[in-house]
Amino acid sequence: MIRRVYLDNNATTPALPEVFAAMRPYFEEYFGNASSIHHHGQRTRQAVERARESVAALLGCRAAEVVFTSGGTEADNLAIFGLVRSGDHIITSAIEHHAVLNACEHASKMLGCEYTCVPVDGSGRIDPEEVRRTLRPNTKLITIMMANNETGVLQPVEEIGKIAAEADVYFHTDAVQAAGKVPINVQRIGCDLLSISGHKIHGPQGTGALYVRKGTQLQPMMFGGRHERSRRAGTENVAGIVGLGMAAEQASAGFERGDAARLASLRDRLEQTVLREVDATSVNGGQAPRVPNTTNICFDYIEGEALVIALDLKGLSISSGSACSSGAIEPSHVLTAMGLAPERARCGIRFSLGKQNTAEDIDIALRLIPETVARLRELSPVYNKKIAVNS
Repeated sequence: MIRRVYLDNNATTPALPEVFAAMRPYFEEYFGNASSIHHHGQRTRQAVERARESVAALLGCRAAEVVFTSGGTEADNLAIFGLVRSGDHIITSAIEHHAVLNACEHASKMLGCEYTCVPVDGSGRIDPEEVRRTLRPNTKLITIMMANNETGVLQPVEEIGKIAAEADVYFHTDAVQAAGKVPINVQRIGCDLLSISGHKIHGPQGTGALYVRKGTQLQPMMFGGRHERSRRAGTENVAGIVGLGMAAEQASAGFERGDAARLASLRDRLEQTVLREVDATSVNGGQAPRVPNTTNICFDYIEGEALVIALDLKGLSISSGSACSSGAIEPSHVLTAMGLAPERARCGIRFSLGKQNTAEDIDIALRLIPETVARLRELSPVYNKKIAVNS
């Protein structure tokens, strides 16, 4: 029987046992509506507020500044559409998740906003001074991600936060791929809004949170009751929120346990061994600061999607980029923004580790990758032509 190894944790992570155990009672015994004033409702209200405190502790903010959402996409959208109006200017980057890029595009078409995408260098990093040069008198919001979902490259968000503060412009950062992997402190970053997602930190899918700095005038996107201090209407997903709270607690504890160092060690061994044993490979963003669990490697002369499928058949789950873009025929917008030609961008493969991954998982991956790449290259006319020229 094939032993399956999952190295696509930037797409989603398995819920930790502690998370599932915390959630289970709120599907069965504690089922009350958190807005009800009777015993059942107050029991679940207490659970929601405990989870809010746990998320606030992970982010370094007040519990009252945490708004629960259905995930990272909603949090990003609430940050953008809760602030901008017709005539406003938004600054974002060319490597953002589509939850931000498509929201900015919609704000442009439907609200009459303008937006500018700042470029990145060859390592996938934004120059903060480019953000400063892009400021306009009508700039309302800067939205720059903290960590890229495809390469893991960390952005200079603290420097960008200072620029935003000097210009009196709101600053939002999508920290979906940073949360739980590197410490986050919203005061140090200097952001007004920050998004996270439960299923990226070993919590449940369908939950997330948006940090909203006290005093930020955020308009709701949905209208109904006065849930989440009138910032996000709708009956709370109590079980999901409890799971997110426990995932946040486990993430905070993981920093003390040294989880990041362990994952970085496994990631580095995978990366370095592949580069040594497989020719015509390179790491995208390898020279920049990165989250500890992610590497993006180009395997020249083969299509990334073909390698993903071939390795999946052997029991190794990886990705050729963002899960939201799976099946897209276009090359990665992140890798092309870094200067890769479209044909090379299509060769990029993302390996992303989670808390459940072990040294044995990496051993299996390192056994499968070289032989699978070699077999696919045997079928590649481009690779065979290259061999013929060099022989």
